[in-house]
Amino acid sequence: MDIKVTINGVKKVFNADPGEKLLDLLRREGYKGAKRGCSTGDCGSCAVIINGKLVNSCLIFAGQADGHTITTIEAIGTVNEPHIIQRTFVEEGAVQCGFCTPGMILATKVLLDKEKDPTLTQIREALSGNLCRCTGYVKIENAVIRSAEKMRSE
Repeated sequence: MDIKVTINGVKKVFNADPGEKLLDLLRREGYKGAKRGCSTGDCGSCAVIINGKLVNSCLIFAGQADGHTITTIEAIGTVNEPHIIQRTFVEEGAVQCGFCTPGMILATKVLLDKEKDPTLTQIREALSGNLCRCTGYVKIENAVIRSAEKMRSE
């Protein structure tokens, strides 16, 4: 079946098997930032943004994305021009092994697109679908706070 999506601002048509998960389609098509972690929607490693909402791509079929707008980590900054959130995560030491980082950054972006000055409770809620085994979350929470501050001052 053909899946028509706008991905990272570009209209695309992908061929997908009826039972294929969105994560598998994305990775097959070169969007490697979404990673297979738990395959049960518990870790957030496969997170993407669909129509402004954070979604675990391992839980939905590719066909469910038909007609929608998808943003992957590949659209959030570049190596030479990282997004404020990406720079701040690095500055705050909120990246270690990096496996959870794309999902954390996308969760942060969705939050900060809605809340310019989030509370710690809102930050924790926004990040609650993402697991990290390296940082202990304090550095990640600090990175979100600092990202919000920087984005407000721009």
